[in-house]
Parts: sequence; structure tokens; C-alpha cells
Amino acid sequence: MKIIEYNETYIEELKDLLEELQEYIVSIDPYHFNILKDDYKEKIYLKDMEEVKNNEGKIYLAIYEDKIIGLIIGVIRKAENSFDYERLHNMGEVIELIVTKNSRKKRVGYELLNKMEEYFKEKKCYTINIDVFGYNEIGKNFYFKNGYHNRMMTVSKKLKND
Repeated sequence: MKIIEYNETYIEELKDLLEELQEYIVSIDPYHFNILKDDYKEKIYLKDMEEVKNNEGKIYLAIYEDKIIGLIIGVIRKAENSFDYERLHNMGEVIELIVTKNSRKKRVGYELLNKMEEYFKEKKCYTINIDVFGYNEIGKNFYFKNGYHNRMMTVSKKLKND
């Protein structure tokens, strides 16, 4: 396996991985709010590319036998002057981290995360933030094992409306 920077040779495989993640999220969403429309992978690809372009982002791919087996997308959020935070500088944010189902438990996610952490360190980021879907126990466990902690949490309750 090797880690490379994204290039458009892999555009369709990248879109397929983005769709694979959404399929997983849809499958574990007990509220059934998350959906997967026919145009999802095109829309999420364009959204992520815009984020990368506008926020000093990077995309790294894990390649094995000339196929993508994982990807990570990270951006840098510039801290604004704030009245309630002491140490806000550049903040790294992982907006996508996906490993194909057949490549999990082979350190692919670990290698991708380390590569993105190196990039964020080069850019003098103070922290790295990653949003994880609350029901994604696999994702949360992965991040906890790699030294991440809960900092904020959104709680939710589904209301019955007749």
C-alpha cells in the first residue's frame, strides 16, 4: 500500500468511496434521516472539492494494486478573533475518512490519518477536529484508539408528530 496525493485519475473511485460511506451511515441511522439519492456522489464530491479549494485542503489516497482502498480529506479552518477562546489559530478538520470494507483492520485508516496529521502540523494547526456520526461506533472507536477525545457533543431526540 502507498499513500499519494489525490489526482483526477482516481476521480470515479473517489466518488464511489464517498458513496460507500454514505451507504454505511444510512444503514446505521435509527432515525432514517440520512438518505442516498442518485446524485449523491456527484454532489458530495463537488462540495468536498470546494472545501479543499477554499480552505488549504488536502486529499490523500491509499492505493493498493492501483486501486483506491481509502481516502482522507482535510481542510484548515482559520480561527477568527474570539471573545471566548484563548488559543484559536489554524484548526485542522478531517471532513472525510473512508476505508473500503475489504481493507479495514489493515492500518489503512491509521496511515491516512497520520499523513493528514503531518500536513496539519506543517501548517501549524493547533488542533484537529473530526465530526463523527453518533451511531458510528466503528468510527468513534478508531478515533479514540488514535488519541482523539470527545470535545463537543450534539444530543438529539426524535419527536413524534402526528
